[in-house]
Amino acid sequence: KPIALHELLYPLVQGYDSVALKADVELGGTDQKFNLLMGRNLQRESAQEPQVVITTPLLEGLDGVQKMSKSLGNYIGINELPSEMFGKIMSISDELMWKYFELLTDLSAAEIDSMKTGGENPRNQKVNLAKLVIKDFHSSEDAERAEDEFNRLFVKKEIPDEIEEKLLPTQNYKIIDLLVNTNLVASKGEAKRLVEQEGVKIDGEKVSNIQAEIEVSPSKEFTIQVGKRKFLKLKGN
Repeated sequence: KPIALHELLYPLVQGYDSVALKADVELGGTDQKFNLLMGRNLQRESAQEPQVVITTPLLEGLDGVQKMSKSLGNYIGINELPSEMFGKIMSISDELMWKYFELLTDLSAAEIDSMKTGGENPRNQKVNLAKLVIKDFHSSEDAERAEDEFNRLFVKKEIPDEIEEKLLPTQNYKIIDLLVNTNLVASKGEAKRLVEQEGVKIDGEKVSNIQAEIEVSPSKEFTIQVGKRKFLKLKGN
């Protein structure tokens, strides 16, 4: 298998950062171990004390396969709404949950082992995990509200108490254009896929026709739902 030049240069350039900074310590994921050690080698050749290298385990994303990455779309953003964080954490597998406890919370290994053998329902454990993570990035109150909203949405099948409202120019919109114009989806391709998979609802009714036209007017307010967690109230101006 051919090796591209950039694959040889990348660890050298990254390693030289340590020389330029005269780094004492460098942190990185286990996948960066080779590059971090290259920094030590270059420092040694530059008559510097080699840096201490500290690696941390990689955190798999929501799919449980690839490392968490925004570009892969399998991530939980630290600035996301508490309700979004809660829903994403509740979607991970029971097995992956324990690694999240280990890497994302302050619980000791003994506490986590005790939870594993305690016989508690995995769903309840995941609720605990979600609240601990949200508490760190938001607050305890936000964590409680996120749990309440999750229960309303997925247990009681209700809609959230607070939904963002948006005004659009009065006219008829193709459902695909409506989803894109309101930023509920990132692209027309994603919008088409969601409609075809019946992942779009208007006032609780599924929209499955990608050619459907939706009337937006000042006299008609409606709620559009995309997937399980995205809601938006729309009205014409």
